[in-house]
Amino acid sequence: MINVTKTFFPPLDEYIVQLERIWKNQWLTNRGELVQELEKKIKDYLGLNSILITNNGTIPLQIAVNLLGNKGEIITTPFSYVATTASILWENCTPIFVDINPEFLTIDETKIEAAITNKTSAILATHVFGNPCNVQYIEQLATKYGLKVIYDAAHSFGVSYQNKSIFEFGDISTCSFHATKLFHTGEGGAIFCNDKVLMDKIYYSHNFGHNGPLEFHGLGINGKISELQAAMGLAVFPHLDLIISERKKVVDYYNSNLNFSILKTMVLRKNTIWNYSYYPIIFENETQLLKTQKVLNENNIFPRRYFYPSLNKVNYIEYTEMPTSEGIAQTILCLPLSHELEYSILEKIVSIINTNL
Repeated sequence: MINVTKTFFPPLDEYIVQLERIWKNQWLTNRGELVQELEKKIKDYLGLNSILITNNGTIPLQIAVNLLGNKGEIITTPFSYVATTASILWENCTPIFVDINPEFLTIDETKIEAAITNKTSAILATHVFGNPCNVQYIEQLATKYGLKVIYDAAHSFGVSYQNKSIFEFGDISTCSFHATKLFHTGEGGAIFCNDKVLMDKIYYSHNFGHNGPLEFHGLGINGKISELQAAMGLAVFPHLDLIISERKKVVDYYNSNLNFSILKTMVLRKNTIWNYSYYPIIFENETQLLKTQKVLNENNIFPRRYFYPSLNKVNYIEYTEMPTSEGIAQTILCLPLSHELEYSILEKIVSIINTNL
């Protein structure tokens, strides 16, 4: 079975070495040695000043909205994973959707200003498939109206934009280290913030609000990652460059062999060094997509309709029309992409797609 992604499993002996450290330390959680080591490795690798790794990729979004949303309206994208919108609602804020750019698939920054009201507290935008939003434009709007900016950068580990890590933009950026991501801790995530005062709030917010064992700064939840998860991250980490280079080969093959006289794919924003996280193709219509997907499935190949549906259509949201997002959601398919896809499989995938257009 060829799925849309495949988890990278490091050599077992390398993972066991990390586990042996845990057994030696007798320390399973509450920011042990492995968690702190992994944070330092990530900071050094990405050239960042601060990071807090967490138990999953949704908790950072919830913390960000809790700290910056002020129970107000948050302008966001309808084209993202459901966690983006769910985090807004979960923290008792109101999502206000703005449609997307049909080429970059990120929020259409030119439509944000019209959605701003006196209830707007923040903008929460997604770097879709690791493709950066127009961060300069968004920052200008945020400054003009006194808004906070949160970036859902779940897919963006290793991405740089204009010679900076993508995580350096916005008041807060978040990432996912889920097993499906190119860098993972099995289940996990991270939160990034350049403001020391705000980062201190983020820190105690992810640890029940603790200020030492007996005192509290304020309200918090449990977002702590375990040593077991950090062990997986430390075992995966040395293989990052190989993972990315192998995924690039798959992307290059798709780029060279798919029929782009009919299909489209995402346009990367200029000055982006990408991480090859996902490979979306966009069909002319949904009928064409469903026909192709059916044949792929019959051949034990399982791409994913990602993201589907457009989030303005989920059943707990009051519907507002988002024509571009809805149209893309109906016609986009993410193809299998992993570190070990063989060329024979790639040839089969491409052949099936091109034949059924």
